[in-house]
Amino acid sequence: MIKIGEMMMILDLHRQGLSVSAIARESGIDRKTVRKYIARGLEAPAYGPRKPRQAVIDPFTAYLRERVMRYPGLTGSRLFRELKDLGYGGGYTAVTDFLRDVRPAAAERGYEVRFETPPGEQAQVDFAQFNVVFADEPTTPRIVWLFSMVLGFSRLIWARFVVHQDLPTVLRCHAGAFEALGGAPREVLYDRMKTAVIGEGDTGDIVYNRALVDLARHFGFHPKACRPYRAKTKGKVERPFRYIREDFFLARSFRNLEDLNAQLRHWLDTVANPRVHATTRRVVNEAFAEERAALRPLPLAPFRSVLKLDVEPDHGPAARAERCPAMGCVGNKRTAAASALARTSARGRHAQAGRKNDRPPDLPQHRAACHFARQAARARQDGAADRISRRRHRSRCLRTEGARSADTGQGAGHDACATGADIRSCRASSILCLPGRSSPAP
Repeated sequence: MIKIGEMMMILDLHRQGLSVSAIARESGIDRKTVRKYIARGLEAPAYGPRKPRQAVIDPFTAYLRERVMRYPGLTGSRLFRELKDLGYGGGYTAVTDFLRDVRPAAAERGYEVRFETPPGEQAQVDFAQFNVVFADEPTTPRIVWLFSMVLGFSRLIWARFVVHQDLPTVLRCHAGAFEALGGAPREVLYDRMKTAVIGEGDTGDIVYNRALVDLARHFGFHPKACRPYRAKTKGKVERPFRYIREDFFLARSFRNLEDLNAQLRHWLDTVANPRVHATTRRVVNEAFAEERAALRPLPLAPFRSVLKLDVEPDHGPAARAERCPAMGCVGNKRTAAASALARTSARGRHAQAGRKNDRPPDLPQHRAACHFARQAARARQDGAADRISRRRHRSRCLRTEGARSADTGQGAGHDACATGADIRSCRASSILCLPGRSSPAP
């Protein structure tokens, strides 16, 4: 059998008019072979089928078929280990190639249709956890939470990093988001987080947190909880968390929580919201300009809910001194003034307390000092209230004495009340108390 190049030479010489003998002499090929290829002409070579050859996996194919039909979920690595125990000497790829042909086909998943909402109709809310080490405290890893609200139509992102997921934080973030957006949507979608959903009633209705309902009534939106374990229901807010983590958070340094939020706001204003969204193919800010007019207007009065005293954490020794986390001490929560006094005392007591997990050497004395400091704060508060009561009492005395002087032409009085007991005795005896007057003789 000649090669393809020799056959092409024979045919070319034949087209030039050479005889069979001349072509044979020129090419060195027998005249019978030259005559055969001239008669056949130019055609593709034909090859016969290759004889079947037994593969290494052939003795085990019946076992693999039976196992896969009974247990379709068995992995290739599991079946490969089983074949090795049975004496199989081939490779892992041969097993997976065979399983790809014989494994039952999985049920086809239907197409998922993205749920779109009209302008101003819906916003989605969620939290995501981030681990960060602030430059102000390079040896202390922190866990912060990213609150994110995404408008369903424009995909505008409003986000803020916080240190807690408690109810006051949720309410403050809602109010801040609505103020920044210039209005509120008609519906806000949540997952089953405890700050939003308390549980389900006897009839299966969702029971929302009372404070969240008050917030929704104030801003005019309707809270809605998605189905449990169904993250795709609020995918518009789930997907941006990965975008924020990869495009903003990684490979950056932050001094503290305030610097982290400042850099986040700058990134949202210059990168995230001015971008062309991959799904809508529209500039986010341009779509929001269309959606802004459809948002519910903000109420005239701000939302006020008395929950607890809020202290913005600074992740430093002062903040740890205020909260006294090492001892678990809780300051006086009756009023803001008393709490401020207790925190001022705590700063001095715990300046040397060290890191979060450090403890003073004498725990009972430390707790006693905290107790006395709280009592001192209450006493100072009570003293302030007592001084205000004395000033009011003296004012009443002056007005009453002036009226009597106008009637009788003379005034009567005694030394000004100096204590709460004097005020009470004065009231009981109906004697007028005037500052700078001498008491009448008994």
